[in-house]
Amino acid sequence: MTSPCTKVCQIDQTTRLCRGCFRSLEEIATWGSMSEADRARVMAVLEDRRASLGGE
Repeated sequence: MTSPCTKVCQIDQTTRLCRGCFRSLEEIATWGSMSEADRARVMAVLEDRRASLGGE
C-alpha cells in the first residue's frame, strides 16, 4: 500500500493537517481502510496542499 507518510507526525494547529504528509487527521486515520481510488484522490491533492502551505 502506498503512503505519503514521511514519519514527521506533527499536526498544524491552524490547518489541522500533518506537517509531514499534508493529510488531515481523518485521512490518516482511515488510510488503511480506504480504497485504492480514494487513496489516489488524496495523493492527487497533497502536492497542492504542500505548495499552498509553504512545505518543502
